[in-house]
Amino acid sequence: MAAALRIAGLKKSFGGLPAIADVTLEVAEGERRLIIGPNGAGKTTLFNLLTGDLSRDAGSITLFGEEVARLSTWRRCHRGLARTYQIITLFPKDTLEHNVALSLLGLSRRRWSMFGRLPASFYADAREVLARVGLEKVASRPIAEVAYGEKRRVEIAMALAQKPRVLLLDEPLAGLSREERGQLKSLIAGIPRETTVVMIEHDMDTALDLADRITVLHYGRVIVEGTRAEVVADPKTREVYLGH
Repeated sequence: MAAALRIAGLKKSFGGLPAIADVTLEVAEGERRLIIGPNGAGKTTLFNLLTGDLSRDAGSITLFGEEVARLSTWRRCHRGLARTYQIITLFPKDTLEHNVALSLLGLSRRRWSMFGRLPASFYADAREVLARVGLEKVASRPIAEVAYGEKRRVEIAMALAQKPRVLLLDEPLAGLSREERGQLKSLIAGIPRETTVVMIEHDMDTALDLADRITVLHYGRVIVEGTRAEVVADPKTREVYLGH
């Protein structure tokens, strides 16, 4: 199977200390990859390098065979890359559908004011993707009036609205109740395989069943990679992640 995402020798340091140290990994098209590790392992830094929010010190990032490490975040999005963030950043006074419609501005080649009326097609697409995440009945509500778990789903809807080929999810289950985690896991599991999903999680147990393969990071390095059974059984995982 062809690679959707290939990283080779990726490095990033802050103040002389390595945050990402020679990371190399490959994610196949349609794969569900889980990236886990303790706090400070470099998981979010890795995502920031993939999206261009941070510049790399060394290494390559290849998206569907194209080297993209020198491209802007905008151009990477146009090649099919989308992501969510640990910290939700939405416009609380605007409706759910308007927040999702705004996410399409960055991909549009037409110029629109985010404070004016967006094209009707943007809102149609927004309502369609909100239905996919189970929020069609509250699409016209302001963000401030919905629960935290629903805001998480709005953020995923914003990413899905961009029709990504590779979707990066940064701790989407963080802060959710057990019921909300179950709902969001079902949502993620239902994303068509035409979209490759790479997901960061701090709590390994909550997301293991979503992954085809798992990568364990520790101090910015890949220390274990494999199937769920292989990663759970590896002594290095138990030592640095499970604490025994």
